[in-house]
Amino acid sequence: MAIKDQPKPLMPHATATWLVDNTALSFEQIAEFCGLHILEVQAMADDLAGSKYTGRDPVHSGELTQGEIELGQNDPTYS
Repeated sequence: MAIKDQPKPLMPHATATWLVDNTALSFEQIAEFCGLHILEVQAMADDLAGSKYTGRDPVHSGELTQGEIELGQNDPTYS
């Protein structure tokens, strides 16, 4: 199942924070998966977000597989 076809994560900001810190996915891919605007993801990556979120691992919570993350890292157009 493609990332864009999956339901949005329960905690999108925390999930985006984890993905920014732990993967090589593009900000666009992270924003699409989490249902956020790309500028929100950019602000998280630059530590400009007004709030700091504790990252939430979407693999551990069953919202994403490691294989899907690897597909996205290897193909920036994968969504």
